[in-house]
Order: sequence, then structure tokens, then C-alpha cells
Amino acid sequence: MSELLERIDEQLAAAIDPWLQHMIWRRDFAAWRERRLHQEQYQTERLAQVQQVMGLVSDLRILDLGAGMGGFAVAAALAGAQVTACEYNPAYCRIIRLRAARYQLRLPIINAAGEALPLPDAAFDLAVAWDVLEHVQDPIAVLRELARVLRPGGHALITAINRRAWIDPHYHMRGINWLPRPVAELVIELRGRTKRGAAFRDMQRLSSMHYFHYHELVRICERLGFRVTDLREQALLAGNLPSRRPLRRAIRRVLRQIGLEQAAYRWQRRFSTGMFELDLRKEGV
Repeated sequence: MSELLERIDEQLAAAIDPWLQHMIWRRDFAAWRERRLHQEQYQTERLAQVQQVMGLVSDLRILDLGAGMGGFAVAAALAGAQVTACEYNPAYCRIIRLRAARYQLRLPIINAAGEALPLPDAAFDLAVAWDVLEHVQDPIAVLRELARVLRPGGHALITAINRRAWIDPHYHMRGINWLPRPVAELVIELRGRTKRGAAFRDMQRLSSMHYFHYHELVRICERLGFRVTDLREQALLAGNLPSRRPLRRAIRRVLRQIGLEQAAYRWQRRFSTGMFELDLRKEGV
């Protein structure tokens, strides 16, 4: 068995490495690569988020849309959920299959686009689409499909990139989202942060990705029959939104004392936050 696992790990590393080469400029590349190789072991926060919204993870019917390299799908399956992984990239589907094989999991894997899911209506209690909307062809069609495959009262947990993000989540550069896209892409080129030469072929250029203003995205989701909750704002109001830097913690304490912490958060969400984390509840009984 140990020899089999060693072979699977070798195959997994060989399958993953080509998809990491565009990020070798990262100072923490070795640690970042390690997290990709053992992604299922780093899902504590995501599983806690699911539990916060849905209660126990076990026995939930979960669709992991844009499952990527399968870290969450495998972790949720190990926690007892009935998980279906849906991924557009065939190479990623193979990575998910290898990751599941580490644990002898029979994980359903669908190679499909989020705009046209080959899945029945109301089939899932929960759908997750993390780091997905920015890369698809038609994000509204994807959100519409999420609404279709969820049962009434089901939830979708999604992320979306802020059009005004001060530090871009993909290129890790300051200010580029405040520049015209052609200028921003020139700056990316000059800094050597392009994804040229990577295994990726589409939906990766800044000008090709879909970023959103917060209230624009909320209106879209509401038109599709979702009730929207900002999970980070919810955590803030519950006193559970951490700040890693001492200065930020001190500023937040002062803002809280004078009753301006939520207003400051909303200002930051509008003008500089990198990513929105949203809970979309499908309306209905």
C-alpha cells in the first residue's frame, strides 16, 4: 500500500507542477507548491465556513463548481459529504482523480463548463464556486445554473474579485485595477508577472477576467433569486473577523468604540478589498 501511495504522490506532483510554473517569481514558491500538492490538508477555514452556513458537513449534497485541483472536494468527502466535483480543465480532472485516490475515494468528477451543467434541478444542498467567476465565459449564466441545481433554501458560497481591488489577487500587484486595462497589462508585462509560458491558455489575462463592483454583483444575484450575505461583514458584526497586523487591530478597536467599524468596512469593501466572500441563499421553501 505504501508503494502505491508513493506512486500516486509522484504522479500527482508530475501532474500539478506544469500548472505552477507561472508563479515561480513568488518568494514563498516552495511553501505555496507544498500547499498545492497537499491541498486537501489545508481546507480547515473552508470547511468551517460551510459548517457556519449549513451546520454539519456530513451527508450534505455538495457541488464543487470549478473544483480546481480538488483540495476542497476531497476534504469535504473525507468529512462525510456527498461531493460532486465539476471542473472545466481536463488536466485538473485528472489531478482531482489522483488526489481522491490517495484516500481510496470514489469521487464523482464531471468535466463541464459552469454555464451548462449536466446535472438535474434541485440536486444539491450546497454549491461552492471559489475563485471561479472571474475565469468563466459568462458569470451570469454560471450563477443562473447554480440557482437551478440548488434545492429551494440551498446555499451557494462564492468568491468574486473587486473591480477596485488595490492589491490584485491574481497578479499580486498594487494599483493595477485602478489603471485602464491596456496600461495595467503593460505594467504586468514590465514586471514579469504575465502567465505567458504557463499551461493556462485562456481567461487569465487581466482584460479577460470578470471583476465586479460589490453592489453590481449583489443586484445580479438578487435578480436570479438569491438572498445575499457578505460573510466577512457577518463575521465582523459577530466579532470574529481577525486582523493580522497589530496596527489594524488597534484602528478597528477605535472605530468600534466610536461606532464606525461597519461603515469603515463597507468603505474598504467598495474601494480596496481584493475579494468578496458571499453566501447566496436560494429563495423558496
